[in-house]
Amino acid sequence: MNVLLVYPKYPDTYWSFKHALRFISKSAAVPPLGLITVSAMLPPTWQKRLVDMNVEALCDADILWADYVFISAMYVQKESVDKIIGKCMKHRVKMVAGGPLFTQESDNYPQIDHFILNEAEITLPLFLNDLEAGGRPGRIYRTDEFADMSFSPVPDYHLLSLKKYAFMSMQISRGCPFACDFCEITSLLGHKVRMKEVPQVIRELDALYRLKWRGMISIVDDNFIGNKKEIKNNLLPVLKEWMHARKYPFTFNTQASINLADDDELMSVMAGTGFSSTFIGIETPVEESLQECNKVQNQNRDMLQSIKKIQRAGMQVSGGFIVGFDSDTASVFQRQVDFIRQSGIVSAMVGLLNAPKNTSLYRRLEAENRLTVEATGNNTDSTMNFIPKMDYNKLLEGYRKIIRDIYSVKPYYKRIRVFFMNYRKLHHRQKQLKLSYLVAFFKAILIIGILSKGRREYWKFLLWTLFRRPALFLDAVTFAIYGYHFRAVFGLKGSSTHFRKAG
Repeated sequence: MNVLLVYPKYPDTYWSFKHALRFISKSAAVPPLGLITVSAMLPPTWQKRLVDMNVEALCDADILWADYVFISAMYVQKESVDKIIGKCMKHRVKMVAGGPLFTQESDNYPQIDHFILNEAEITLPLFLNDLEAGGRPGRIYRTDEFADMSFSPVPDYHLLSLKKYAFMSMQISRGCPFACDFCEITSLLGHKVRMKEVPQVIRELDALYRLKWRGMISIVDDNFIGNKKEIKNNLLPVLKEWMHARKYPFTFNTQASINLADDDELMSVMAGTGFSSTFIGIETPVEESLQECNKVQNQNRDMLQSIKKIQRAGMQVSGGFIVGFDSDTASVFQRQVDFIRQSGIVSAMVGLLNAPKNTSLYRRLEAENRLTVEATGNNTDSTMNFIPKMDYNKLLEGYRKIIRDIYSVKPYYKRIRVFFMNYRKLHHRQKQLKLSYLVAFFKAILIIGILSKGRREYWKFLLWTLFRRPALFLDAVTFAIYGYHFRAVFGLKGSSTHFRKAG
């Protein structure tokens, strides 16, 4: 078989980092981890090619070469998915599809020949067995069971054009012990946290190390500390020893729940192992809204102090925030702004509440006849898929005010200063000066420091960093570039077309 693995293009979103990637001459933030994991499960005699449309174009010749086109996608990639399907139908090449989008919405894609749904460790072998037995596999393969992750192979990282990505990705666990009503993770992957065995994790790191990847690895687990005992007692000691023996070739970021702040030892070991940042779902500082969405891990705690503890332990915190809960009042907008400013969370993803399919929130709103359209999968595009209790126009106005107040030039740089004054950066994490950093720095000088509005605040911020926190100067340049991206995504002054103007 000739199999073409195709990953659809992302639109310009908060997480695409499209405008920031230009400074470091990268095409995409992260690779298609699901597809290269599926690739590693296919028979070794098959010929495999990968086209990630975020780093290269999908050509007709690629499709004509293939016996099957495998597609994996998330909601936010729907527009690109439609284009891929159109190309495959034009050339009459069979399609095999999986991933979150198709697992939730297979009925919306009658053009697809075969669906490999839920977790491929279970459903892909069923498809392959039927294909081998008679060459006439079924159309839909799904399961209600959850996969044993000890059967997950090392992803086919060698299929990637490594230099085109800012981060590599790996997955250690699936599932989350919590039950936030707006989150689809547990409906897709369950409450029980299932983990790869430690030797599996090391084999994946070895594979990336042999391919000469150096830099950031994003651990894409839904909640890295979901099985805290296993992480703390078994994985991290081995991972720390592996990193130390190789002089820390990687830096890790991940996602975790805020109860990470309750374990000083765990935070210390993570930071000492090479974890530089974690994304945490803060959602809201309003206790009533936390209760409404069943965010039990955030309730009855001083979240501001929890975040500062994690920062002082040596890890940056990026955060997710939501407005649009039924219990939200007009005061929520300023409360969100105040919390973000005081926390020093530089990357604050603020979105309007949406209800993904198969979540508790979706079922409640469906029963209340409040659902309107399908969710876009982009929680920062100012859309909602239900009728909120607050007047929608007031909600949208308040949301836009939050974005202006946290990402406009002056308050953004002020927030980074708050973070820098609280952050303790570990010595082994000091970045070596690379040519790519120098290129990014000079591009930043031109684009942000000369051509953009807000350039005065940029220079004031860099000078402040040089005098007050000189060890964080590279971080300062990085965050300035992030700010440029955020302002471009949200249409704020201080970014937009300057790359084109600079040629």
